[in-house]
Amino acid sequence: MTRRGWLLFALMSVIWGVPYLLIKVAVEDGVSVPVLVFVRTAVGAAILLPLALRGLRAARLRRHWRPLAAFAALEIIVPWWLLADAERQISSSMTGLLIAASPIIAVLVGRLAGGGERLGGARWTGLAVGLAGVTVLAAPGLRGGDVRSIVEVLLAATCYAIAPLILARRLADVPALPMTTVCLGLAAVLYAVPAALTWPQTVPGGPALVSLAGLAVLCTALAFLVFFALIREAGPARALVFTYVNPAVAVVAGVLLLDEPLTVAVVVAFTLILAGAVLATGRAKATPDESSVGSSVNGTGSGPGRSTAPVRVAAGEAEHPVQDRCGV
Repeated sequence: MTRRGWLLFALMSVIWGVPYLLIKVAVEDGVSVPVLVFVRTAVGAAILLPLALRGLRAARLRRHWRPLAAFAALEIIVPWWLLADAERQISSSMTGLLIAASPIIAVLVGRLAGGGERLGGARWTGLAVGLAGVTVLAAPGLRGGDVRSIVEVLLAATCYAIAPLILARRLADVPALPMTTVCLGLAAVLYAVPAALTWPQTVPGGPALVSLAGLAVLCTALAFLVFFALIREAGPARALVFTYVNPAVAVVAGVLLLDEPLTVAVVVAFTLILAGAVLATGRAKATPDESSVGSSVNGTGSGPGRSTAPVRVAAGEAEHPVQDRCGV
């Protein structure tokens, strides 16, 4: 990979590893969940819109409105609410680690949804190891009364696992940048009224404002632009490896900046979840009649567990098998 590719890779590893930290800072300073999601989506859409205009005219998104709305709901509208609400009670590092189980859930969802690829022994082992890691991490919180928050994060991870099925099956011919802009815009419209009703009476503190700006500008608008650039520079197989680094960034950020505890359970859970994700989402040998569908539905294509689909990086460019991201 080129020097530029490594730079983009490092940026993505951080950019989609720190949202959990920023969400935690914002909600702890009293920013409501609707305001947080509205600011993030509205500002992100506004930044991307000028870059996506040409693609919007060519994409003909109106004919895809049903799957587009479903994808927006599962990728942005529902999980971003769940994550922000959960982080009012649990740590950012725990949230990041639980979300790391999304590739494992994606394999199960893809199989249940009728994917053609069979799961071999190594992948079943990966599923078991990853789920054991989730159990190690979540069990103390469940005993301590954080049931709702942990369930919310796992539901968000499930949303992230299902959304790629829609992307692969119904939106494969839609350019990625216009699609992302429209999804963010739709989420902003839906959150506008709840955000207005819960708008803070006083201006939040500096850390909360910086966190909101970081979520909208860095972790949303810039993140997608860097993501598409990384795909073009390094190809999807190499590019998506950064999703294995995100959980570690989330844990390190929470420990260093928020004084969250780095316990033995966290280290063990991280190791199990990461190992399980690598095993569960590894490329398996497909039979000739399975090869056309297995890699695009089961999350077992060119990267670490989110379903692949031939998504155009930008209008007018060649298509690339781009995986849906694993992150927030």
